Amino acid sequence: MTTVQLFVTCLVDSFFPETGEAVVNILNRLGVDVDFAPEQTCCGQPQFNAGLRDDAREIAKHTIQLFEKTTGDIVTPSGSCAHQFRHNYLELFTGDEVWTPRAKALAARTYEFTEYLVDRLGVTDVGAEWDGLLTYHSSCHTLRGINVDAQPRALLAKVKGAKVVELPNAHECCGFGGVMSVEHPELSAEWLKRKIFNFESTQSPTLVVTDAGCLMHIAGGLHRAGKSQRVMHIAEVLNAVNLPT
Repeated sequence: MTTVQLFVTCLVDSFFPETGEAVVNILNRLGVDVDFAPEQTCCGQPQFNAGLRDDAREIAKHTIQLFEKTTGDIVTPSGSCAHQFRHNYLELFTGDEVWTPRAKALAARTYEFTEYLVDRLGVTDVGAEWDGLLTYHSSCHTLRGINVDAQPRALLAKVKGAKVVELPNAHECCGFGGVMSVEHPELSAEWLKRKIFNFESTQSPTLVVTDAGCLMHIAGGLHRAGKSQRVMHIAEVLNAVNLPT
């Protein structure tokens, strides 16, 4: 049996454990065994984006050393964490003859969840069922950071019973943007309003995302506005069988 390592992400671990459970369930159904290194922490992207490069470098070293003890591909339900592993770690260790090859080795093993299903396993139909409308938001790092967009759309297209409607301006940021939402809250709030407006225009009750940051930000905006629509990670949708709309 193929074995992968799950990098669950700090947001999933702390706020959305059901997403991590869905990832494991789906991979197990496809004949993939999942290992989990309990010593894993944040990928270090908040520190990297805030300019705290020394702190980010220490987190990166811990992560690299941890996964060097393991074998198999690394799968994460987050395009932003996959981007951190593949690109930002290399930037952190530019010119470092010891850590650069180790960072490259980690990057070569890393896959965003939908990317792993489609590109690595060659699977688009995971047996999911859904009764009703769905619409998809292209999370920034998933879309632009690691160029993953066709994969989640291909998976959603195979969900039995679901009708996927296009989200207007799906490529636009939801306003979370990691530390950007803290440093520029007014701008973040306006982007969130626009994302929710576009979501409502689809008449879909469910917005599908690939990143917990987007999930938390958009769902929080909907909750504060007293709206009934929901946001779900794609892993939960793909793990569903006849969920009500």
